[in-house]
Amino acid sequence: MARIPFGIARLDSIVGGGAPPGSVVLLVGEAGAGAREFAYTSAAMNGLYYGDRDAFDLHYGDVESSATPPEEIHYVSFTTGRDHLEREMSYTMDEDLANTAVDHVQFRDLSAEYFQLSPIPREWYAGATRTVEDLATRERRESALSALGDYLGENAPGNLVIVDSVTDLVAAVSDDMTWSDIALVMKGIQKVAYQWGGLILLLAQEETLEATSLGHLMDATSGTLQFEWESGGSKRARTMFVKEFRGVLSRLEAENIIRFETEIHEGGFDVSGVRKIR
Repeated sequence: MARIPFGIARLDSIVGGGAPPGSVVLLVGEAGAGAREFAYTSAAMNGLYYGDRDAFDLHYGDVESSATPPEEIHYVSFTTGRDHLEREMSYTMDEDLANTAVDHVQFRDLSAEYFQLSPIPREWYAGATRTVEDLATRERRESALSALGDYLGENAPGNLVIVDSVTDLVAAVSDDMTWSDIALVMKGIQKVAYQWGGLILLLAQEETLEATSLGHLMDATSGTLQFEWESGGSKRARTMFVKEFRGVLSRLEAENIIRFETEIHEGGFDVSGVRKIR
């Protein structure tokens, strides 16, 4: 079966090259446990495949014969800009690598749509300049959910898209955007993703989601990767648990793999070991 690399070298090698085309994967976990670092590394490595093959070969290695990296990498944020992404990526991996990688990632900042009906001053998220045209068009701007749908429709087919984050949408629930709206949009993404044939990664922070909301999100995706902290003695370790993943989980179960130990190094996030089911 054809695969799209996650961009996480050892994980891709274990699961046969990556995710099946058309997958929508939820990256959810505790703060700092690795979900965001996974997303940054996925964007960086896939972007480098076509943008800087030498850097890709050095930090990722060989692509599985069944896998084909996406030609375009898109990163969608509701609250931050491109400069923020570049700075955060440099905290996850070697700074020079991050600076090179971000040049090959197409960034979409939906701050204007996200904050437009909030009490946040416009200059905080759209610059200090405020023209008459800005004021006239403000009420006509589409919602963050609609803007996300439009962007995915134009850019998701055949590509990797990272959405940062579903948690931001949950925080914006109001009379204008209900949880039902968010859940329906996620279901819609799952339905059309198979036709698009790309890979969509949805970031979410577990602490901010109620159990029912998390269940809805998991039900609306092809797979869920859960990132957790484990404590042992005086040390803490990051782990990643494949909670559900159609087309991938059966392969892991055949190998009796239940949990991955992870690490973050100059090449970003990676798997450092696996835990077998006992």
